[in-house]
Order: sequence, then C-alpha cells, then structure tokens
Amino acid sequence: MNLKRLRHLLVQSLLFLYIFATLKKTNNEITFIFVMKQLSLPSNATLKSAVVDYSFIVVGAFLQALSYVLFLAPFKIVPGGCYGISIVIHYVTKGVFSIFPDGLPMGATALCFNIPLMILAMKKIGLSSGPKTIVTFLLISIFTDTLSYFCGNEPLVENDTFIACFYGGAILGIGVACIFKAQSTSAGTDVLARVIANNSNLKVSNMIILLDSAVVLLGLIVFKDWAVPLYSWFTIFVYGKVVEMFQTENPNRAVFIVSKKTQEIKDLIVGKMGMRGTFLHGRGMYEGKEKEIIFTIAERKDMPRLKDEIKEIDPNAFISTMHASKDSPRPGI
Repeated sequence: MNLKRLRHLLVQSLLFLYIFATLKKTNNEITFIFVMKQLSLPSNATLKSAVVDYSFIVVGAFLQALSYVLFLAPFKIVPGGCYGISIVIHYVTKGVFSIFPDGLPMGATALCFNIPLMILAMKKIGLSSGPKTIVTFLLISIFTDTLSYFCGNEPLVENDTFIACFYGGAILGIGVACIFKAQSTSAGTDVLARVIANNSNLKVSNMIILLDSAVVLLGLIVFKDWAVPLYSWFTIFVYGKVVEMFQTENPNRAVFIVSKKTQEIKDLIVGKMGMRGTFLHGRGMYEGKEKEIIFTIAERKDMPRLKDEIKEIDPNAFISTMHASKDSPRPGI
C-alpha cells in the first residue's frame, strides 16, 4: 500500500513540474515568473476576501472530487470535461501499466488536459484568474486521487445508477458554483463555456451542457453501452441546472463610473484587468461642471474586484451597474 501511495505522489510531482515548465514556454504574456508573482495576494485584496475566496475553492474542489469518486466513476458515468475523459482513460488503462494495475489515476490524468485549458482561461477570461485556476485544478486532482486511494472504486450507493447520477450531478454542480463564486475556474469545459458565453451572450449553463455532451459520446464509443451516455446526459442536465440556479443573472453588467481620477481608473480597467471602455462626456446637474464618465461592460464575476479596485483609487467614486448584453464588440475597440 505504501508503494502505491509513493507512485501516486511521484506522478503528481512530475505533472506539477510539467505544468510550470509548460508555462515557461508559452508567450510573454504568460510566464512562469509572472504566475509565481501573481500567486501572492494582491496588495489591494483584503485578508477577509482572500479567505472567503479560497474557502469556496477548497469546498468546491472537494465536492467535485467527491462526486467523481463516490458517485460517477464507479458506475462509468462520463460527466463531460477533463474528468469525463479521465474516467474513460482510467477504465481503459486497467491492467495496461504495471505500476498502475487499477488504471491511470483520474486526478493526475486530468492535469494533462487542464494545462492548455488553464492557459486559455488566463488569456480569454483574464490573467487575474490564473493563480486561483492553478490552485483549483490542483486541489481537485489531489482530492480526487486521495479519495480514490482511500475509497477505491466502491460507490457510496451500490446497484442504483440513477441515484448516483442524480446526486453526483447535483454535488458536481454545487462544487462548480462554489468555484465560480470565488471568481475562479477549474480549467475544464467550464472555461470554454464561459469564453463562448462571454462572446455570444449565451447562458454558461447551456454551453456547459452542449460541450460536455460531446465528451459523453466518447464514453459510448469506448464502453459500447447506451446506458452510459443516457445516465451521463442526465447527470450533465442536473449539473447544468444546479449551476444555473446559482447563476440566474446575465453574466454581463453595464458599468458607469463617475470619478475625478478617470485616468487612474482607465489604467486599471485597460492595463490591469484587460477590459475595454469608453469615455462619455457629461455635466453635473447640481454644480453644472463638466465630467468624464467611464462606461464599460464587465462579467459579473469581475464586479467585486472592479469595485474594490476603484474604491482604492477613489473612495468618492460613484459606480452604477445594470444588466447588459454584448450584442456587438466591446466598447473602445
């Protein structure tokens, strides 16, 4: 048993080194040095908000791992995403490698797929989510392989696939919602879903269902059992609806900012957060003075950080938000 644990730790360590080596080889926007610097708490982040965010990440990562190990993987349910592929590979590689007679560990395998998706998240969703993304998918991987080590392939509820796929999907959805709440991502298909939804104004939950369904077909091809995709699609449906329940609003917000420090706020929005915006000219009704108003479109997940950063620059700034849809390219292009 100790030898088995040592093998798992060795594979995890090698994959972690591979992640950072890959980051070093990417373009100048994403480098190893930059990521390591970003792993430290930003100066403007309060300890309270950091604790809350990373608490959500830990809880969300554990719930996702719990769903994979105790509910989905034992019944060969393929929930889409990196871990859906990892579950398939786990069963296919049983008995293939002598050091992993039970199949490649799901968590370690998922890391290999999460690397390019993490880079996509850092580019498209924003570099600010990079450190949290790294922490998130590393924790999911560690929790998954740790639970697999102690629980094996034994399901929590035996001989009841429907109960497993229903509660597995619900727990998975709650875990993903916790990750989103922390303004992070698990670097799975939710990254693609959020990128596509960001550019097309579609609901994230619907995009998750569509993208994960493609992965389910892999399970049908490999396991050659129609029960696999049918149960898997039901799991994805439950999972998507749970995420939708916790994210009922449109993902975009229209933001109007009135401040005397418009140049500093512009540097924040464009330079630091990678967003675009437009200056609007206005006149105050009380004093009649000319003012510059900043207008931008922001994702709902970025709003807490945007407000905190603006209040640090100008505590007297006025911020107003409303629902928005991006029917055309971002303002300021």
